[in-house]
Amino acid sequence: MTSPPSRDQHTGRNATTSTGASGPKGTPAPGRDARLDNAKFILVALVVVGHAVQPLTDYAPAGALYYWIYFFHMPAFILISGYLSRNFDASSNRVEKLVLSLAIPYLIFWTVHQTIYAVERGGLPESMSVLKPTWTLWFLVALFLWRLSVPVWQRLRWPVAIAVVISVFAATADLGTTLSLGRVLSFLPFFVLGLSLRREHFAHLDRWWVRISSVVVLATTAVLAVPISDHLSRDWLFWRDSLTDRDIDPLLPSMGLRLAFMVLALLMSVSMLALTPKRHTWMTKLGAYSLYVYLGHSVVLLLLKNTAWYDVMSGPLGMAASIALALALTLVLCAPWVRASLQWSVEPQLTWFLREDSVLRVDRRDGASATGTARRKRRRTGAEGA
Repeated sequence: MTSPPSRDQHTGRNATTSTGASGPKGTPAPGRDARLDNAKFILVALVVVGHAVQPLTDYAPAGALYYWIYFFHMPAFILISGYLSRNFDASSNRVEKLVLSLAIPYLIFWTVHQTIYAVERGGLPESMSVLKPTWTLWFLVALFLWRLSVPVWQRLRWPVAIAVVISVFAATADLGTTLSLGRVLSFLPFFVLGLSLRREHFAHLDRWWVRISSVVVLATTAVLAVPISDHLSRDWLFWRDSLTDRDIDPLLPSMGLRLAFMVLALLMSVSMLALTPKRHTWMTKLGAYSLYVYLGHSVVLLLLKNTAWYDVMSGPLGMAASIALALALTLVLCAPWVRASLQWSVEPQLTWFLREDSVLRVDRRDGASATGTARRKRRRTGAEGA
């Protein structure tokens, strides 16, 4: 998921979770990278599946699947987000687009989430701070902050190494939940690594030995997820809490485990990308709508958790049904009629939120004026012909 649409996605001028720039007859827009669109669809489907099976993790296979997904799905998404953010230069136009594509949807869905929570609790929560992201919305906050920092990382000599050091030491501090700073700093190395990649680096993924190794990595981690899910706290998967809260020493063992999870996430992310088709498939166009899926599924699943679904569904049947539901939901949220109904919240055109001299506001005003002029001209031509 990342911010909406990107005509120059290949060069990284906009978001990773582009919401759907496409060419004639529904073909992907020129310059889009089919591998990345395919990967975004796979990853956002894993996001939905992971959230759908989370209430069933007391069932061992569901718990192992949950751990396996959480080993790498967000690091991989963030890596792609960084790669597609390489041309963000903090210009007025880019910042305005960032506000409209991330900040405004954040406020809209934060309000929706809080409304659902209020109905569920029967009253308002103790804190109504908009600076505390609800559930899935931490990613929008993180991407907003990471994007703003792009010019800084591009001026540093060893950006990835510096980001790793920041990530590891940030984990030793209690950063609380404000702006999800724990996750912002913990996942930072994946975003900065994406910024450092170039198109030619992806060519290495097509080598036969890389693909074979990728199968081995993903299969091995799937097997290891079974014992790990039984013995390791789920907190290690979320990358949000301080290492000082764990039952082991916050320095040597904890930092070692954090670095190990970082390496594991990188290996699995690379493996997933290596095995993702680089040609246009049925997933390619849908990958451009990943932000619709990411934001939309959170509302559906929050409502679902307040029904009897998870009371009835359990064991292998519950797991299979929840996975099927998650995959169906992913596809439905990519449907044109659903996107049309959600566009106001996922891709809001609230240019009035910007200053009068905003580039986007001026462009929209000029466009509206040109459209009105053309309509008046057509009316006069029609009248004269009559």
